[in-house]
Amino acid sequence: MTSTEGRDLPSRLSRRGLIQRLALAGSLAGISRDAAIAGSVSLPDNDLLRANPERFWSRIRTEHFLLPEWRIFLNPGSLGVVPKSVLQTMVATLTRGAEYATDDVLRWGYERLDGERLEMAEFLGCKRDELAFTHNCTEAMSIIANGLDLSAGDEVLITNQEHGGGTGCWRLKAARVGITVREVEIPVSPRQPEELTDRLISAIGPRTRVLSFSGITSLTGLILPVQQICRAARDKGVLSVVDGAHMDGQVPLSLHQLGCDYFAGSPHKWLFAPAGCGLLYGRDDLLDRLWPCVASSGWDNKTDLHAARFMMVGTNNRSTIDGMIAGVGFLKSLGEQVVYDRMHHLARVALKTAQSRSYIEVITPDDSRFFQAILAIRFKTEKLDALWAALKEKKISVLGGQRLRLSFHVHTRPSDIETFFQVCDRVLGG
Repeated sequence: MTSTEGRDLPSRLSRRGLIQRLALAGSLAGISRDAAIAGSVSLPDNDLLRANPERFWSRIRTEHFLLPEWRIFLNPGSLGVVPKSVLQTMVATLTRGAEYATDDVLRWGYERLDGERLEMAEFLGCKRDELAFTHNCTEAMSIIANGLDLSAGDEVLITNQEHGGGTGCWRLKAARVGITVREVEIPVSPRQPEELTDRLISAIGPRTRVLSFSGITSLTGLILPVQQICRAARDKGVLSVVDGAHMDGQVPLSLHQLGCDYFAGSPHKWLFAPAGCGLLYGRDDLLDRLWPCVASSGWDNKTDLHAARFMMVGTNNRSTIDGMIAGVGFLKSLGEQVVYDRMHHLARVALKTAQSRSYIEVITPDDSRFFQAILAIRFKTEKLDALWAALKEKKISVLGGQRLRLSFHVHTRPSDIETFFQVCDRVLGG
């Protein structure tokens, strides 16, 4: 089987046969027949986007996502929402596997998946052989941390705003090997990018071997000047590791232009991919420095497999890979910049709305260089039980406590933002 046969399946089946398969698989999964085949619905015309953008995006939500009308989902930064076309692709792959109508078994865990990796590499701005698929960003970060040869006394710098998946891997290394992990405090609301670059680079010492940081922080959505930081680290002979869980799909991305040595991605947040997908990138001349953490046949084949040797981990669910590639296709069909512009517009609307509330402190800087589709706010009162109950009653999904993170994607409606703040006004405004 070629690496693209799974994606080409619909073109080799009659529409009627495909609908029957999708309907059957969908019924088994509790998905209606209409929902299972809705991925074939065409996108609204771009003329509508220019003439009436809110109508355009309303149709995108209604026709291409399964989100019910009553759900206000303001948390794709934790786990995104897959479009119907992605679900359709996954169901088709699972159905084909269940049928055994071919001798080719759809799976990943032993295959190179060259076609899929090439498509993703072109999207990410890197070479196919520098890219491997993992199950999530945390796994990719662990491959990097555990795969590097570091010795007792070597130092890894991290920031004080890292996700647990970006700190646990290094602290495990410290516990086992004796490296030092030093946390550098960076400002939450900087005024200039140099405040971030200078703070991190000036912290590099004679024992520093690795600088590991988030390109966009998980806590507040703060965008760091990744290119400048990576360039400065390289000038000092320090490896740069970027936790890019919030980068792929949220901002335009070219890994070669970023200049990082290693990168971990999470397409199930912003890239319309299903849960269970991750990305691992290693610069071509640095891949050989990584040891695999899980091994099967081919783990040591650096000559032919390159980054794909990190995918030799045993049988896995191929539908997640096909769904991830379908997610990239959905983003491209909308237009990458169109999607990025829409997300940022929604975040700006929410930021301006939050700034007008006296009971809210806005953490996100009012500077587009520092945020894209995530807004961080803080409530000035600690008595929030009534607010959480009211948000739950309104079916509003958010992340956080006294400090709260709101995130926005193309399925977010302006009315979702309005309703969220209306609930806050009712409970806290007085």
